[in-house]
Amino acid sequence: CHVQLKTRTKLFSAVGNDAREAPANTLVSHIDFGLPGALPVLNAEAVRLAVKAAFALGTEPERFSKFDRKHYFYPDLPKGYQISQYKSPIVGEGEVIVDVTPTEQIIVGIERLHLEQDAGKSLHDQHPTKSYIDLNRSGVALMEIVSEPDLRSPEEAGAYLRKMRT
Repeated sequence: CHVQLKTRTKLFSAVGNDAREAPANTLVSHIDFGLPGALPVLNAEAVRLAVKAAFALGTEPERFSKFDRKHYFYPDLPKGYQISQYKSPIVGEGEVIVDVTPTEQIIVGIERLHLEQDAGKSLHDQHPTKSYIDLNRSGVALMEIVSEPDLRSPEEAGAYLRKMRT
């Protein structure tokens, strides 16, 4: 479950975070492009929100976490890697109690919560034979919440997502 954090700026750059309102490719920095010599600076508000989420998930933040480079090619990922937490996430195991119906609850285990950057956005409906790229979302702060395989029906999955939104 990817959750976009309501931070003023992106995860590692001081560029504004509201990609929906801005014209295409106007919220992009040298950090988002991965230009040589570009040094990312971690958004403290994103870390604060992840720590807050840890307690909501019935756990505590880890004492040590770190970021990794996850290399893959997407046309809307110009630097060829995503900065994410893989081996040492900011939040470890937890759980949430989900109300499926007024009389039925399930416990959904949480394997981890990690911070990562979003990729850009490929636009396939702007031209009949070409795709365009909007990099405004590139670098936006995300939390990825990885649950255990505890969901057994569409109703449980829907209830879980509604719980996560709260």
